[in-house]
Amino acid sequence: MHKTQKVLIIDDKADIRLSAKYLLSKHNFQVLEADSPDHGLAIIHNENIDLVLLDMNFTRDTTSGEEGIDCLKKIKAINADIAVVAITAWSFVDLVVKALKNGATDFIEKPWDNQRLLQIVQQALKVEGLEKQNRLLKQQIDDFQHTPQLIAYSASMKQFKAQLDEVTDTPVTILLTGENGTGKSTIARYIHQNSLLKNNPLISVNMGAIAENLFESEMFGHTKGAFTNAYKERIGRFEMADSGTLFLDEIANIPHSQQAKLLRVLESGEFEMVGSSKTKRANVRLISATNADFNTLIANNDFRQDLYFRLNTVELHVPSLKDRKEDIPYLAQHFFNNVCRKYHKPSRELSNNALDKLQQHSFPGNLRELSHIIERALLLNRDDCITADHLNLNGEAKSNIASPDQLPLMTIAQAERKLLTMALTKAQGQSHEAANLLGISKSSIYRRMEKYNIVAKHFLENK
Repeated sequence: MHKTQKVLIIDDKADIRLSAKYLLSKHNFQVLEADSPDHGLAIIHNENIDLVLLDMNFTRDTTSGEEGIDCLKKIKAINADIAVVAITAWSFVDLVVKALKNGATDFIEKPWDNQRLLQIVQQALKVEGLEKQNRLLKQQIDDFQHTPQLIAYSASMKQFKAQLDEVTDTPVTILLTGENGTGKSTIARYIHQNSLLKNNPLISVNMGAIAENLFESEMFGHTKGAFTNAYKERIGRFEMADSGTLFLDEIANIPHSQQAKLLRVLESGEFEMVGSSKTKRANVRLISATNADFNTLIANNDFRQDLYFRLNTVELHVPSLKDRKEDIPYLAQHFFNNVCRKYHKPSRELSNNALDKLQQHSFPGNLRELSHIIERALLLNRDDCITADHLNLNGEAKSNIASPDQLPLMTIAQAERKLLTMALTKAQGQSHEAANLLGISKSSIYRRMEKYNIVAKHFLENK
């Protein structure tokens, strides 16, 4: 169901408020009233307001607009996403400019034409919605704009980095393979930030988290009204990444029915938004990642061989943590420093026995597991030095897997459900911790929990 948008009218004239409320209510807006700036600000603190119709002149000062400007600044300080349309009976150009400079989306004079007011309200909501979307996209892009650090002291990681550096500044398509948690998304950011495209967008998509019926909309976009709930046009990921880098994580999880559509855009650069016959083009540098075995997928007809060949112009295998033990002390310190900054904790030390203990651990969850161990140790302990005991690794490196003759015979589905239940029980309902124990991603465990109708909170309640 389409969300009913809330409009707040702040005006000290009751007849003005009534006139606007009558008009907007007829067009399915929920309208609230305030007779003063203070009253209006109190409502904004307690309600999710989409747009404010703000009178610029009140009883204290009926001509300068200073009360309105002050209220406008406070509204934007509370919530920058609220659209504000300034209204006044005085058409002073300097007041119009001042209101717009302080965040007003538009401006209308009293007395207004009803059709004009309705048009301005609808347009202001549309503009503010687009600006909010742009801010969110910019934030997403900015999150990827810093160059990540690749720690490479081990022989396996040095070799990998040398291969990587040979191709980062080329437009070649790269496929990153390796176990879950080995840092493939970080490596994708490293490639982008060291390429000629570093000043252009990096758009990251978790293919395992996209529902099959939304694949085309997510990747290619859709027009307004293209399907139920398509209330406005949406830009797809290929268009967002145009002239930049598109990173497709968990690429092997693309449904077979959608693989031909992805192959077509990779071959031609052409696509159509859902609901449109107009062909668009996008020029992207593609990086993809997976922990899957493509030979098995192709043999089982779960993945198109031609799509695989399109993805793996250069295929690089990311070493697992067990193959780069020499990097563990440096990685641990790196994560430790990051956690201190993230939680504003004072800098502390990792003891030598803690580092030794980490190097003895098997790390089935790779870097993701290491970062969680460090984060947990720092948050749960106040000592100046983090020791081996603080890491809570006793017994974790030992295998809990029974020998084959102890395993009861069951279907793959039954075994998968049992493993999910065991992991969630041990993790006390924390799905991300359970995913680490199983060596799968968060999106993968969510899909499997939904498949078997498993609810994480049940394990939390029963701990």
